[in-house]
Amino acid sequence: MIHLKFEKRLEQSRYSFVGVLVLSIVLALLFGALLLAYAGANPFVAYAEMAKSAFYSDWKETLVKATPLIFTGLSVTVAFRMRFWNIGAEGQLVVGGLAAAGAALFLPEIVTLPESPWVWIPIMMTASILAGALWALIPALLKAFLGVNEIITTLMFNYIAIFYYQFLYTDAWKDPAGRGFPGSARIPSFTKLPRFTGRVHLGIVIAVIAAILIWVIMSKTRQGYEFRLIGENPTAARYAGVNLFRNIILVMILSGGMAGLAGFSEISGVSFKLQQGLAVGYGFTGIIVAWLARLNPFGVILVALLLAGLLVGGDELQMSMQLPAAVGEVLQGMILLFVLGADIFTRYRLRVVQPPVALTSGD
Repeated sequence: MIHLKFEKRLEQSRYSFVGVLVLSIVLALLFGALLLAYAGANPFVAYAEMAKSAFYSDWKETLVKATPLIFTGLSVTVAFRMRFWNIGAEGQLVVGGLAAAGAALFLPEIVTLPESPWVWIPIMMTASILAGALWALIPALLKAFLGVNEIITTLMFNYIAIFYYQFLYTDAWKDPAGRGFPGSARIPSFTKLPRFTGRVHLGIVIAVIAAILIWVIMSKTRQGYEFRLIGENPTAARYAGVNLFRNIILVMILSGGMAGLAGFSEISGVSFKLQQGLAVGYGFTGIIVAWLARLNPFGVILVALLLAGLLVGGDELQMSMQLPAAVGEVLQGMILLFVLGADIFTRYRLRVVQPPVALTSGD
C-alpha cells in the first residue's frame, strides 16, 4: 500500500514560498467567490468593485486604515521573531491612544510650550510609546521571573485596557459640553497630525519610517541578532551567554511601543478625541499582517495595504451591492487560513513511500 510522508526541507526556496503564497491567495479568492455567489452577487463584479474602491477611488481611505495596521503588524513581528507570543497589541494600542489623548487634553494646561504640531506631536508620540511599552512590560516581567504564559496575560490585558478606556470616555474624561454624549473633548488643533490629502495624515510616513527602523534593529544590530537567536534556538542562545530575561523585557518594550504608536496615529490623525472606535480590532488584525508578511518589516507594509484594501472594498460592497461589509474580513480570514495551511509545503515536501517488495522463496 502506498503511503504519503512529509519530509522537512533542508532549505526553503524563496521561489517556492512566493509560489505557495500566490496560490494561497488565489484559492482564497476562489472560495470567496463561492461565498459571494451564494449571497447572490456576481463574484467578478464584486471583486472589481472592491479593487476599484480600495486602490483607485478610495485609495486615501486605504492608506488611513493601513497606518495602524503597519504599527500593530510591526509590534507583533518584533515579538514573534523571538517566539514571544504577544497577543496584546490591541490593548497596547488602546493605552497608547489614551496616553496621546491625555497628553493633548491636559498637558497644555500644565506646561507652557509653543502651540506647534512639531512640538506637541513628538510629546504625544513619546507618551504613546511609553504607555504601550509599560503595558507590555507587565506580561514580560511575569514571563521572565515567574514563567507565566504570555499568551494568557497579554490577551487578558487587552480587556483591562479596553474597559478602562470605555470608562474614561463615558465618565472620567467625558466632555461636559458634549450634551450628554460619550466622548472626550476634542484635542487642540496644534496636537493633530498634518494631513496630506483627504484624511491621509503624517502617520503613514511615521509608520514606514518605523518599519525601516525595525528592519535595521532586527537585521543589523547585535540586539536583533539575539532576538532572532532566542526565537530559533533558546537552548543554544542560553549556552552562548545570551541573557533571556533581559531580552524578554527589551523585546516587549519595543513591541508595546510600536502598538502604542498605532493608538497615537488614530487619536492625533483620525478621531481627534477619545471616543468609541479606538478598539476596533487593529491589534488582532496586526497578528494576521505579521504572519502573512512572514515577520518581515517591509512585508508588513505591503500586507497592511492589502488587508486595509479588503476592509475598504468590503465597505464599498455594502453601499453599492447591499452586501455585508464583513465580506472584507471574511476574505482576510480565508487568506490567512490558506496561507498558513499551504505554508507547510514551503517547510516540508510530500513524498510517496512505496512499500517494501516482499521476497519470495525462489529469489
